[in-house]
Amino acid sequence: MAVATKKMVYFFGNGHAEGEGDMKVLLGGKGAGLAEMTNLGIPVPPGFTITTEVCIDFYRSGEKWPEGLEAQVKEGLERLSVAMGGARLGDPNNPLLLSVRSGARVSMPGMMDTILNLGLNDQTVQGLIQRTNNPRFAWDSYRRFIQMYSDVVLGIEHEEFEKLIDARKAQKGVKLDIELDADDWKSLVDEYKELVQKRLGRPFPQDAWEQLRGAIDAVFNSWNNPRAIKYREINGIPHDWGTAVNVMAMVFGNMGPNSGTGVAFTRDPATGEKRFFGEYLVNAQGEDVVAGIRTPEPVSRLEQEMPEVYRQLVEIYQKLEHHYKDMQDIEFTVQEGKLYMLQTRNGKRTAQAAVKIAVDMVHEGLIDKKTALLRVEPKQLDQLLHRMVDPKAKVQVIAKGLPASPGAAVGRIVFRADDAEAWAKRGEKVVLVRAETSPEDIGGMNVAQGIMTSRGGMTSHAAVVARGMGKCCVAGVGAALVDEETKTLKIGEHVLHEGDWITLNGSTGEVILGQAPLVEPSLAGEFGELMQWADEIRKLGVRANADIPRDARAAAQYGAEGIGLCRTEHMFFAPDRIKAMREMILADDTAGREQALAKLLPYQKSDFIGLFREMKGKPVTIRLLDPPLHEFLPHEEAQLKELAAEMGVSVQKLRERVESLKEFNPMLGHRGCRLGVTYPEIYNMQVRAIFEAATELAKEGFIIVPEVMIPVVGIEKELELLRKNAIEVAERVMAEAGVKLEYRIGTMIELPRAAVLADQIARQADFFSFGTNDLTQTTFGFSRDDVGKFLGVYLQKEILPADPFQTLDQEGVGQLIRMGVEKGRSTNPHLKTGICGEHGGDPASVEFCHRVGLDYVSCSPYRVPIARLAAAHAQIKYPRA
Repeated sequence: MAVATKKMVYFFGNGHAEGEGDMKVLLGGKGAGLAEMTNLGIPVPPGFTITTEVCIDFYRSGEKWPEGLEAQVKEGLERLSVAMGGARLGDPNNPLLLSVRSGARVSMPGMMDTILNLGLNDQTVQGLIQRTNNPRFAWDSYRRFIQMYSDVVLGIEHEEFEKLIDARKAQKGVKLDIELDADDWKSLVDEYKELVQKRLGRPFPQDAWEQLRGAIDAVFNSWNNPRAIKYREINGIPHDWGTAVNVMAMVFGNMGPNSGTGVAFTRDPATGEKRFFGEYLVNAQGEDVVAGIRTPEPVSRLEQEMPEVYRQLVEIYQKLEHHYKDMQDIEFTVQEGKLYMLQTRNGKRTAQAAVKIAVDMVHEGLIDKKTALLRVEPKQLDQLLHRMVDPKAKVQVIAKGLPASPGAAVGRIVFRADDAEAWAKRGEKVVLVRAETSPEDIGGMNVAQGIMTSRGGMTSHAAVVARGMGKCCVAGVGAALVDEETKTLKIGEHVLHEGDWITLNGSTGEVILGQAPLVEPSLAGEFGELMQWADEIRKLGVRANADIPRDARAAAQYGAEGIGLCRTEHMFFAPDRIKAMREMILADDTAGREQALAKLLPYQKSDFIGLFREMKGKPVTIRLLDPPLHEFLPHEEAQLKELAAEMGVSVQKLRERVESLKEFNPMLGHRGCRLGVTYPEIYNMQVRAIFEAATELAKEGFIIVPEVMIPVVGIEKELELLRKNAIEVAERVMAEAGVKLEYRIGTMIELPRAAVLADQIARQADFFSFGTNDLTQTTFGFSRDDVGKFLGVYLQKEILPADPFQTLDQEGVGQLIRMGVEKGRSTNPHLKTGICGEHGGDPASVEFCHRVGLDYVSCSPYRVPIARLAAAHAQIKYPRA
């Protein structure tokens, strides 16, 4: 018994389509839109769609058509012939002409190929002239077909044909294509055919079926052209979706002054304003609007030129927007006064427009609040929260790195953090350019407009700190040679010196020569309204990572419900504190360390008072000292000599101490709770500072619930010992102050062992905070500062689906988090859980945290709105009580 061939071709025409609007996965966005418009009774030229499954089969079988496709395409052509009143492909007397277009399930504008006027050859062009009595139109259509087909299918550059047109216009002394007549186009057709013969050694194909096969193959092949691959990588579109092919009867916008073609949006895609927005050209075909050969007119002008067509177009766009309940991007052609719709799809829009359209459509009764929230991609909000390079400005991009922290920065180049501070002090705007940054650079990073590094990735020191500060950062600019000695930055042929102007675009990773104009973010009323709806719906809490009162203030402004991570080590790098910190490190005994720590206590207490005040009773999680001590000491000879003189010790002694602290793998070395175990006086001072600050504010009427977090715990007894010490200090301070506070002591889960033994560790903890940056490093065995050397190759070869330091590895790291939550709550049902790595601001990671039952995520202050919206999305898709 013969096996039935699966359906590969879906017909649409004469008011009925075999497909529907919800079949985007199979028919692609364009095919589904054409089918839906046909079923809605909107004028659409008839045609058929070859499914995305065929594209996938095409690649699987070595770029060959699957069995049965040829027969189904020929059957589609027969139905098309009937719909077009008997016109047939290749018929010299009554030729059927076709357009062949791509159409993936999501819009990829301009990334894949299109061919128009297919079916023209030396015989059918005569049939077209007889049918239309318009030789100029027929020869213009034929030359367009040869030009497009040769470019897309035969691989002859479009520009080669343009040169021949330019030569013809020069010969005639005219400037515009529309000034060429029928004889000009006829002569150009001959020149085009000669060019093809010369380039390929064979004539331009005259067989219409061969033309169609070549065009369908070319659309399938364009799915894997370099620009389409790059677009999918940038936008996270899977490579195995494939594209559909849409074959339609041609309608012609180039038949004279009562014909034309245009592209429009049912609302303004830049601002979201409710106005019909678009442009059109009279006597033109679709590619003319996009190519910019002639300047299009605003679509509103059509009302004067073709009032009946415009009235019908307005009626159709309103019908489509109400039907899809979203802003539509439409393409249309007018052939001798008759309107045809060639496409409708949900329109691409800026973040500002997305927010406005979503909120407006709720007020108009078109959609509900949940739908409105889902219409705005959380990552889009980045555009609204930072200054941006003016999209209208012409700029000279000289290099590209990683878009490590969004926004834009214009400033004069400086190469050292202390120079950045000195320049900023005298009122200069600076961009700090380094091979890579270290914690010692914090002062310079703080005053810089932006930061650029030639090394490091999306979670390098520069990237993490810049995001926390809300500063623009471009990291890992591989083409940049940074010479801090000679104070030069070499990028290709450009050699830039200290003081030269540079612009960074942290949203794209671009490094721009000179001063580019910037535009300020505009957080309009619709933004606040949308965020309010998100907060009403979400179940996952959103906190911020903040180390200083200014960051805490920003976090509160962006809607953070507390601080999920305060990194105390950043507080020690300030010039007035680093000396006492170094005294402590260089001390020979406990008494010496305690003496130095007593100098640091008032600073720490002051910092915590500032944070508690800003958060006004919201929870504040303070991580005790985490990095190894050598990070607080200089390593260069000149700096060692300077410090030795300042501290009153010999250079030799200082060098020996620095050497003794050096580690082969500091990430796995003497850090975190290991410091607290070996030098309990460090953690005791910090806990005292926390509780002195909390009790002082409690007396002023603040409700403070301090959360003390002990990092890098992997063994229950580590936490047991340090928890006991912390409780003793906390109780002592509260007794001294005569104030009783509720407080919590917990740990950071950043080692696989801690996740695997979470049931044991939870017995000593009031909360777990998953430090996903370090947990990712220790799970994969990747160093986040060195991973850039091979990660690009891993992504290109699809060994990894995404950078695991940007988007949580749900299969591996995610399973450890799931295990940690489940095992932790098995012995401690009241255990609070959250994450505080960079993943807290990544929408896909936020959704995972919601699904595994975490109580909150914590991210940099400027990503808090993104996390709030992502948490609302997660609740809508995966409701939890």
